Amino acid sequence: MIPRQVSRRGTPARILDAAERVVQTRGFASFSYASVAAELQITKAALHYHYPGKAELGLALIARYGARFRDALAAIDASAGTAPEKLDAYIGLYAGVLSEQKMCLCGMLAAEFDTLPGPMRAEVLRFFEDNERWLEKVLDQGIRENSVRMRTGAQASAVLILSALEGAMLVARPCGNPEKFRAAATALVAGLTGANAGEPDPAPAASRARR
Repeated sequence: MIPRQVSRRGTPARILDAAERVVQTRGFASFSYASVAAELQITKAALHYHYPGKAELGLALIARYGARFRDALAAIDASAGTAPEKLDAYIGLYAGVLSEQKMCLCGMLAAEFDTLPGPMRAEVLRFFEDNERWLEKVLDQGIRENSVRMRTGAQASAVLILSALEGAMLVARPCGNPEKFRAAATALVAGLTGANAGEPDPAPAASRARR
């Protein structure tokens, strides 16, 4: 689960917390300043004081979520684990969100991408690009330590992992069964690790040339 500070939260953080819960469960189009203000028992004027408009609030939501996610990835890196261990920890970030019956914030926003303001679209893209780059580095590490095998290059495999995890969340959530997500995610990573280690490298020449 992505860690968050929970003590001594001021009004701006409480606003973001409330809005984030709505976006992660119902989408960006489904929350209003009136409902957030009512939940927090503050006036809409107070909410507008901190976030003048929905676009500004949405941008702050993504920026905070992305920063927390980057911190979580840095913590995984600091563990100095193997590539399979890092991939399992990465899956755990998504599983933690799903266990609360929520979706990845940026995954939800991606479904509404065309209706989002330009700055929000840019931050959503940044989130996915950051994740793809991190996954590519982990996969490259796995190649070096002979714990990962890929039939495509690290970049394409990183996109596949990220896309599959976001999709697996979408499929598992209506079932109310996080284990369904975990099973799918584990099977995905098992295709890159485990039994393949030590076997002849099936990667095409173009992929091997990247090393």
